Amino acid sequence: MSKHILVVDDEARIREVLLYALQKEGYAVTAVADGRAAVEAAGAGTVDLVVLDVMLPELDGLEVCRRLRAGSRTPILFLSARADEVDRIVGLELGGDDYLTKPFSPRELVARVRALLRRTEAPPPPAPAEARAAVLRHGPIEVDTERHEARYLGQPVSLTATELGVLGALLERPGVVLSRGQLMQRAYRYDNLITERTIDTHVRRIRAKFRMVGGDPIATVHGVGYKLQGA
Repeated sequence: MSKHILVVDDEARIREVLLYALQKEGYAVTAVADGRAAVEAAGAGTVDLVVLDVMLPELDGLEVCRRLRAGSRTPILFLSARADEVDRIVGLELGGDDYLTKPFSPRELVARVRALLRRTEAPPPPAPAEARAAVLRHGPIEVDTERHEARYLGQPVSLTATELGVLGALLERPGVVLSRGQLMQRAYRYDNLITERTIDTHVRRIRAKFRMVGGDPIATVHGVGYKLQGA
């Protein structure tokens, strides 16, 4: 069954370009022009990924993201005509998985959509000579790479696909400090355009979510990167 992509953009030309590019790749696509319609479309049926413009009428893309994240981990790829890093960070802080600046290449957008969907469908292939366990554990922290679930002391912690990728990379190497560059390679294998600030943003979100259930899985090693707490 083809994956269902929700495209949200108030520019008819952009919607047409995305419809053509994504349908050509075999995806089922629903396209809407404002934030309220996006929330309704996402709640009306199964959506596997949302391509979401930031500047929208009715509700802007950031508010749409907030509402979707209240009950869903569906991957969100933000689109924006603004290239400011602060806008990228705000979008990621709210739970977005990736951020693409307009104007963009339809081929690049399709590649990012494909990569985000792969990340939610199956764990990444094991590195050479490494067998990856289906469930990664460290103390009270657990990540099920097949079910795409995280838990702390048995309590579920709702992480996005990217956040699971970052935490999973640390769980695979307990006791090892991973630089931001190494985490970027493991969680964003397809994308060399992100910045180290993007990784910092995802780490902050992971820590905030775990703190809500009494945990704090990641330690900062200043000037180097990140490692698991207590490892």
